[in-house]
Amino acid sequence: MSELPYIFSFFAGAGFLDLGFESSGFNIVYVNEIFPPFTHAYQYSRQCLNLPLPEYGYHTGEEGDITQLISGRSAIQLRELLQDCRRYTNIIGFIGGPPCPDFSIGGKNRGQEGEHGRLSSSYIEVICQQQPDFFLFENVKGLWKTKKHRLFFETLKQQLIETGYVLSERLINAIEYGVPQDRDRIILIGFQRNLLTNLGLTLDKSGLLPENLFPWEKHIIHSKDRVFACSWSLTSPFQENSVLPCPQDTLQELTVEYWFRKNDVLNHLNTDHYFQPRAGLKRFTVIDEGDDSKKSFKRLHRWRYSPTACYGNNEVHLHPYKIRRISVAEALAIQSLPEDFVLPPNMSLTNMFKTIGNGVPYLASKAIAQTIIDFLQTEKLYYKQLNSQQLNMPLIF
Repeated sequence: MSELPYIFSFFAGAGFLDLGFESSGFNIVYVNEIFPPFTHAYQYSRQCLNLPLPEYGYHTGEEGDITQLISGRSAIQLRELLQDCRRYTNIIGFIGGPPCPDFSIGGKNRGQEGEHGRLSSSYIEVICQQQPDFFLFENVKGLWKTKKHRLFFETLKQQLIETGYVLSERLINAIEYGVPQDRDRIILIGFQRNLLTNLGLTLDKSGLLPENLFPWEKHIIHSKDRVFACSWSLTSPFQENSVLPCPQDTLQELTVEYWFRKNDVLNHLNTDHYFQPRAGLKRFTVIDEGDDSKKSFKRLHRWRYSPTACYGNNEVHLHPYKIRRISVAEALAIQSLPEDFVLPPNMSLTNMFKTIGNGVPYLASKAIAQTIIDFLQTEKLYYKQLNSQQLNMPLIF
């Protein structure tokens, strides 16, 4: 039996969330993504990183439509895969972040009735039916903070509790984990009640993990209070190819320029992949470095973190000291991907930037994966110290 959980990934995109789990030791065995270009990017990047193929393959196109997994033959096939997986591991997890424009404050705001909003319901339904040992659900903070969406979120949570899950949630910011980006996201994690009781935990009937039991803060590198209290550079007049020293007392490792250098973006295989303006370059020269006050045409500051990496709905991010939009290589760096993570050169620019903006920042996903492992292993050690005669047969990790 494997000592680490096996993972079924949904809404996988180009695999940023999966990569964080893989690098933490999880085994990604099933990949589900409805949009074939994203699946191709997932496969291409894994080949570049020399990562193994998922045991149960890639499920894309019609096969990757999660709504098809709720009933019929597809649901039976998924259940059969989980049963087969049990031969190799005692713990199986589902991870995924359903598309979120319908809950985004700056998006369509259609909520649960929107096309994408309904996918959140479908994902929760699949979890409740298939009963993995744990799951991760990621979405925008609008689902958590906007009143009408919060009611829907609470309904999803109640559905999970009624089918045997014990939940813990947190509004994270990617910058806490070393990502050079101000990006809030809600993370909901649930564990099967039987799993936790077999690990020796005493639980009440609320369906919620006791406060502070799940070690959310263990892998946080920077507190949000400290980060946002720093005297960050505001704006500087734009000058092409200018040189601007890093100010003292700046958290340099959270800056755009630090990550551009760290990932050697000028020599990255995606360095020449960026949109060329149709109406000339003049409007690119009149926006100050660091002026991100408008919805579109935000110019990043080299010595500050980036706004949320969101490159759709006419949101355009400009290079700090170049007369152009940022490149795919630079956007990957802002999402904290490893230097050797590459998107296929034949992928359209629109799809490149869409999958980057949709993805969970790599360092954030890695930290969350490590937190789940820490939680399971800490409780495992506690469990092993108990009198095994008073407990059920122990789980093998």
